Amino acid sequence: MAELRPYPFSRLVSRIFRELDERGSIFDLPQKRFVRGRAGLDTSVAFHHQLASSPLGPAAGPQSQLAQNIVLAFLGGGRVFELKTVQILDELEVPRPCIDMQTIGYNVEWSQELKLEESLEEYVKASMLLDMLVASGKLELAPGFEHVIFDMSVGYDLAGIQSERVRAFMCGMKDASDVVARLRSQIPAEYAEYRDLDFRTELSDTLTLSTFHGCPPDEIERIVDFLLREQRLNCVVKLNPTLLGAERARGLLNDLLGYPDQIPDSAFAGDATWQQAVDFTGRLAETAASLELGLGVKFTNTLIVENEREFFPASEQQMYLSGPPLHVLAMNLVRRFRDVFGDAHPISFSAGIDQANFADAVSLGLVPVTVCSDLLKPGGYARMERYFKSLWSRMEALSAPDVEHFILSAHGHAEAALAKVDGLDDATRAACLEALAEGDARAIADEAWESWVSQAKLMNTASYVEALESDARYGRAANAKLPRKVGSTLVLFDCLTCDKCVPVCPNDANFTLKLPDAEIPSARLLPDGAGGFRRVEGAAITLKKKHQLANFADFCNECGNCDVFCPEDGGPYVLKPRFFGSLEDFEEYRDHDGFFLERTPKGDAVHGRFDGLVHLLEVGAEDARYSGEGFALTLAPESFEVRDAKIEHEVDLTFLYIMDALRRAVLDGDVNYVNA
Repeated sequence: MAELRPYPFSRLVSRIFRELDERGSIFDLPQKRFVRGRAGLDTSVAFHHQLASSPLGPAAGPQSQLAQNIVLAFLGGGRVFELKTVQILDELEVPRPCIDMQTIGYNVEWSQELKLEESLEEYVKASMLLDMLVASGKLELAPGFEHVIFDMSVGYDLAGIQSERVRAFMCGMKDASDVVARLRSQIPAEYAEYRDLDFRTELSDTLTLSTFHGCPPDEIERIVDFLLREQRLNCVVKLNPTLLGAERARGLLNDLLGYPDQIPDSAFAGDATWQQAVDFTGRLAETAASLELGLGVKFTNTLIVENEREFFPASEQQMYLSGPPLHVLAMNLVRRFRDVFGDAHPISFSAGIDQANFADAVSLGLVPVTVCSDLLKPGGYARMERYFKSLWSRMEALSAPDVEHFILSAHGHAEAALAKVDGLDDATRAACLEALAEGDARAIADEAWESWVSQAKLMNTASYVEALESDARYGRAANAKLPRKVGSTLVLFDCLTCDKCVPVCPNDANFTLKLPDAEIPSARLLPDGAGGFRRVEGAAITLKKKHQLANFADFCNECGNCDVFCPEDGGPYVLKPRFFGSLEDFEEYRDHDGFFLERTPKGDAVHGRFDGLVHLLEVGAEDARYSGEGFALTLAPESFEVRDAKIEHEVDLTFLYIMDALRRAVLDGDVNYVNA
């Protein structure tokens, strides 16, 4: 289908709360594992006036704009959401496949796949769903873990950002009252208790600017100036790894880390230079301060490299690199930025974050720490739990009750950092260090606390970045292993049932379903030449697995990521049962086999397409009908005994039995996107 379709809010509410009530989980995740938090991790996020209960903020992009992904990220522990970048050009043709996480991380996708107005609505849906989940009391949340921050993102040039529709998007994020009022009435009657909630209407007053690779520095400055002055938004400027310069960037990527990817000369020719970025950051910071707004930077955007992979369409000459090597490049820029500005400006960070380095990023005082590529690997959002376990274990080992105490102790620079703080006598310094060991140094340090922590951030940054150059885990050798393939090809039913395709889907399009019968009959009806027919039995399809895998077409943009990690060949999104959300889409996308199911007062209907041929099964209380090109059958509703038949050629009843099995499994089974 390769085109996302927003899911009706009423059905999404029903989908989430039905599954919580019936299974105690959402989207196949056992929620209580992922929402348990620890108090005391409050940290300043991006700007001093905003607080979140976690330094982790999984970016919604470049994964998805869909509301359920933001809910999943929240359940995984994320509390800061850098929303997917939107732009005025919202009807782009995206090449397929477009995401390749076989080793490190590559993509060739652009920005949003929804219209601007749809993007706004998805973000409002997500915000309202989070408010409802918190109010329900169904989640086990630590104190303070109910708070979230939505950070909007726009691109890619000034003309587009100043356009009427992008302005309307930003205004809608700042005041979503109209959308909230409209969606409030769509909450199903069975959950009417939530209709009167005091939903947030100011979704965001911060914005991360994402510009094209090659956006001129003066254009970047004009955009941010406009966002500060006219939109009155706190701004973060996302910068590119090419700021390292060609020699340093290639030296790190190719020589030090050993990756063969080539950064084209054009990537440097069009981008801002380091000095230009330093200059416009300084000027914009002064503007922001004069307006009593905040300005920060983000390291980094992805890295442009030449496309030499067979996975992507040959039409794509360039691709965007992420993952472990980008971590090293981006951290080098963090150090370089702090060498110039010290700790004067907040730094948001997103480059190769995973469970092994999340705590390190926190120890440098980077806020928020966002993640994307790692969540596209097996485990998906559930991988986030490991981030927190890693952070908490390191904090506990240092008796650090909060992030700032952890920053002071993480790299052993507390004493040296304190020595750089002016105005303290020897006795106070000694008392501070003694209190730090007990996890209670803030009160002792008093007015010197912020300066002490700030100096530790700078020293920690230098130590960490220096150590990266000898850390083998970021090199090509440590990241060259391909996902396992077993040599078999997927079919409609039964596979290895490893379920990897479910969490690695960026849009939560793949799901599990249980078929009630162990065998699906197989038979054919053959015309007998006298206006009748005879039935020929075939070998039944035996289902041996505990459940089956399926795909919801409305959320599948055919990115190919599930194919990357599936041990079998062919792609789950291609060969597993595909369900469309509307009859119109089922009929429009004729080059895709799949199904559309609906339940009405008169009975169930299953529209199925096999090898391009459409079949229709209608099951009512009194009889069933099965029809297609050149045939029409009337059947008993349970046994499917043929009562009347008009056939012009051989009719394969196997498709009938497959459609009926899917009907029962999907409409009467566990809650899913089809039956919600």
